[in-house]
Amino acid sequence: MLRLVVLISGGGSNLRALLEACEDATFPARVVAVGADREADGFVHAEEFGIPTFAVALESFASREEWGDELLAQIRLWQPDLVVLSGFMRLLPPRVVAALSPYLINTHPAFLPEFPGAHAVRDALAAGVAETGASVIVVDEGVDTGPIIAQRRVPVLPGDTEESLHERIKIVERELLVQTVLDIATGHVDLKELATA
Repeated sequence: MLRLVVLISGGGSNLRALLEACEDATFPARVVAVGADREADGFVHAEEFGIPTFAVALESFASREEWGDELLAQIRLWQPDLVVLSGFMRLLPPRVVAALSPYLINTHPAFLPEFPGAHAVRDALAAGVAETGASVIVVDEGVDTGPIIAQRRVPVLPGDTEESLHERIKIVERELLVQTVLDIATGHVDLKELATA
């Protein structure tokens, strides 16, 4: 059984999809804790499913490195096999990435390497592309530059706003995330192999 710690910053819709998947007794993974960089709205999903939560606020520390060390300590308490960044909007310090790699994955609302960064949906609309997408990647020290595990295209529709497009991308992100966790748990995806390829 794959033990997951999920890190969020916002509403946690991807987290909820994972929690619902883990409710199935045949799904080979369980969320053991949910963390955030603040008291996130998405904690309500964890509480509903009886999952412990923790928050490590960046502003409580003198440096990003100290914050990262405390975040890492909190994560390690739960002895996860995999850490999932799910709408986690902080860049992890390099030593946190190094400590967890390659068992650290992230979802991103674009078809990487297109539109990396915090404003992927807005950037796709501004570029006038006909399609964007969603990706799940292994986290490395760059911004959305790690090895791609899974991705799928999402069309940009006439009249799309940032919000309407993002909502459609989120549906695909959730499906990709649940499938990726399943693939990792069943050995169909080897993160070590991906990270060294």
